[in-house]
Amino acid sequence: MSSGQWSTHGVELGSRSAIKRFRGEHREQAEREWRALTLLARYAPGLAPEPWEADLDAPEPTVVMSRLSGEPLRGRSLDDGHIKALAATLSRLYVAVPPDALAAVPGRPGHQQQLVAQIRSWTPQTQAQAGDEVSRAVNRGLAWLDDSGMETADQPDVPPVFGPGDGNLANYLWDGSEVRVVDFEDSGVSDRAFELAEITEHVAGWVDQPLDIETFLEQFELTAAESLRLKDCRRLLALVWLFLLSFDKGDKPRNPPGTAERQAGRLLKLLN
Repeated sequence: MSSGQWSTHGVELGSRSAIKRFRGEHREQAEREWRALTLLARYAPGLAPEPWEADLDAPEPTVVMSRLSGEPLRGRSLDDGHIKALAATLSRLYVAVPPDALAAVPGRPGHQQQLVAQIRSWTPQTQAQAGDEVSRAVNRGLAWLDDSGMETADQPDVPPVFGPGDGNLANYLWDGSEVRVVDFEDSGVSDRAFELAEITEHVAGWVDQPLDIETFLEQFELTAAESLRLKDCRRLLALVWLFLLSFDKGDKPRNPPGTAERQAGRLLKLLN
C-alpha cells in the first residue's frame, strides 16, 4: 500500500522516456518495478510502460521505461466511461500473468498481516494524539479487528492475482480511450478483493473528486468468497488510512483540514 507519505524515488521525464531513481535502501522497490514491467510487457503489452533498461545493483538503482501519454484519473470527475475503462484495465491486469509465471512472483508488500501488525504498532501513538471523533472511530475499528480474524491468516479460498499494490488514482492514466497503469514498486501476488479495496479506500479516490464506488465495484464479477473478503479488506484499509491521516499534521499537511475526521466517518459507515 503506497500512502504517498514517504518518497522512495525520483522520476526524470524525457520526451519518450521516464527514469525512476530509487534510494539504495529501497532496492526491493526497484526490483518489483522492473519485474512488473517485464512481466506485463510479455503478457499484457500496452497496459504499462515498456521496460527499456535497469541497473538494479547501482548504489541508487534505476529503472528506465517508456513514457506513457494520458492524464491521471485522480482529481477529475469520472463518468461511467472512465469507470468502465478503469475496471477493464484492472480486470486485464489482475489475470495478465499466467499461473506458472505468477508462482515465481513474491507476495506484494503491505498485505493483510503486515497492515494488521502496522496498526498494532501505531495504536498507542494515535490514541494519544487523536481527537474525539477520530478516537471513537479508531476504537471501533480496533474492536472490529480483534474479532475479524484478519490477524491470523490471509483468506485461503480466493484465487491469487497479480496486484499493482497501489490504489492511488494518480497512477492510472486516461488517454481518451483507455486507462493504462504506472508505478509498480509495491506490486506482487495479491487477490482481487484486497486490490479493489486499495482503490476504493485510498484517499485519492474521495478527498477531491469522489469515485463512484458502487458503480466501480459493479464492474467486477466477484465470487461469494471474494465479496465477503472485500468487505473486510475495505474496513482494514479504511482503518489504516484513518491512522495515516491522523498523522497528517504540522505546518504543511498533505490533505485539507478535517480529512481525518471525514475518514473517521467513512470507517464508521463501513463498520455499520
